[in-house]
Amino acid sequence: MSETKRWVRISPSGSTGTSLLLTKATTEAQRNLVGRQSAERVFLFLYTDNIMEDYKNLKKHVVEIIEEPEVKPHGKVLIFADLYGNHFDLIEPAL
Repeated sequence: MSETKRWVRISPSGSTGTSLLLTKATTEAQRNLVGRQSAERVFLFLYTDNIMEDYKNLKKHVVEIIEEPEVKPHGKVLIFADLYGNHFDLIEPAL
């Protein structure tokens, strides 16, 4: 948008309603929080219908995997990190 304003919109493939809007940190206070917005806990919970396919894709793109895919009572789960260290749960719900 400009040198000081940037938006990145992320949404599931084929989605027409769900998206996440990320903005650029513009102040020193905001820049100091990048990667720590969730106090080193999981930042977002993302759902999938094929965790193993997504896992392969994450690995192919050299995304940091914090916890390998694991079966838990609520489904298959893995944790990955973005470029700034934020953690995300990827969950394939149990049927």
